[in-house]
Amino acid sequence: MIRSVPAPASFADRVAHVVGPANCIRDPAALATYSCDGLTNTRVAPALVALPGSTAEVAEVVRLATQAGIPIVPRGSGTGLSGGARPVPGCLVLGLSRMRTILEVDLENGRMRVEPGVINLEVSDRVGPAGWYYAPDPSSQSVCTIGGNVAENSGGAHCLKYGFTTHHVLGATLVLDGGEVVTLGGPALDVPGYDLLAALVGSEGMLGVVTEVWLRLLRKPEATRTFLAVFPSTDEAGAAVSGIISAGILPAAIEMMDRLAIAAAKAATGLDWPDTGALLLMDVDGPAEEAEHTAARAVAIARDAGASEVRRPRDDAERLLMWKGRKSAFAAVGRISPNYLVEDGVIPRSEIARVLREISALAAAHGLRVANVFHAGDGNLHPLVLYDASAPGELERAERLGGEILELCVRSGGSITGEHGVGTEKAAYMALQFAPDDLAAIEAVRGAFDPLCRFNPGKVFPNPRLCGDRPGPYQPHPVERAGLAERF
Repeated sequence: MIRSVPAPASFADRVAHVVGPANCIRDPAALATYSCDGLTNTRVAPALVALPGSTAEVAEVVRLATQAGIPIVPRGSGTGLSGGARPVPGCLVLGLSRMRTILEVDLENGRMRVEPGVINLEVSDRVGPAGWYYAPDPSSQSVCTIGGNVAENSGGAHCLKYGFTTHHVLGATLVLDGGEVVTLGGPALDVPGYDLLAALVGSEGMLGVVTEVWLRLLRKPEATRTFLAVFPSTDEAGAAVSGIISAGILPAAIEMMDRLAIAAAKAATGLDWPDTGALLLMDVDGPAEEAEHTAARAVAIARDAGASEVRRPRDDAERLLMWKGRKSAFAAVGRISPNYLVEDGVIPRSEIARVLREISALAAAHGLRVANVFHAGDGNLHPLVLYDASAPGELERAERLGGEILELCVRSGGSITGEHGVGTEKAAYMALQFAPDDLAAIEAVRGAFDPLCRFNPGKVFPNPRLCGDRPGPYQPHPVERAGLAERF
């Protein structure tokens, strides 16, 4: 059942006056569309949805919400996988999908200014003919927005060499609580003063609403060499990853898929990949001679680690098809399971084989299956916990298994998230990774931007109202207690 708290009629009327009646959603059936993001196991209908078309409209709607004491949940395409864009009861969802204008392209200085609703892939499509591209490439890049990428500090397959969103954002326009509009950073590579932009990228919508972003563009590499290596199990594939990186090779991307993920991708795309224990898909780019030499070294290391077969694409079309198989893996899992949860933990590369064995053992103990597809080069795991929501108790078992996988990542010297964010799904596990003083310091930074915790409340921090007894000794910051306790 979708929980809902209606918005006061007078507030809704004022919002409709700002954004236009067609862009103010009140109908309960229409509101249900916004009840979750890509994490669909829990749904909460917002009180109201506003779809502003400009920074001025965002600022005015935020000002009205501040006056009315109504919390705000910013939303892009809703492709997030941690519940970061899930509404809270009685909230206003501020959907930024109408703000899709590319405002400025400056190839002379390698930058572009966009509104937050611009789709990630549209950036590269716009400048690709001129030999430029935008490096962060999450698997959802054909539908996810730049604003959402900024909120989650999204990565992607090629983040190993080129970094995450934070490395490619030069500046941003931000609407603060009360409707104040500020600019952090700017079009230059470095600006004077404190690096507040670093606090914004990855803040999961808790500091304000981003309405413009300056992006850093890169020149396309002269050459890219791709190969697919086939292994009998994830043990050999993990050893190959460690061997390649320890040899001083920095691939543009190196991805791993296990047997279940391979089966799903084949079912969805028709690829002729073998039925095997694991695959590695790797890109090396740069000057043509360097790319060819480095790829040959990496292939040799993969063969020494136990690769039974190595495939190279015959042309660019076949290369793109290989990457389509990898990037479609999350959605493809729907071919082999009616439901699944996507986890997102990080471990040291040297621990890949051991951790995957332990994940398999945990899955067996819960009577469930886990498909693994992940950014092997930086140890960013994406275990897909398969379950059937119609079977009594399976969702609960899947959620417990997901939590145990996150705990395993932390015990192994890693993190509870690499690129999907904490949101609501992982808030209960923040205390596993951060001490109480650390959490209080992080929340104090949030409070400096948003003193009443009006933006995206109830996310990230292990609040007992959300997490029961999971947080351990941590208690919420007084700002959050004062700002939220009486409303939620």
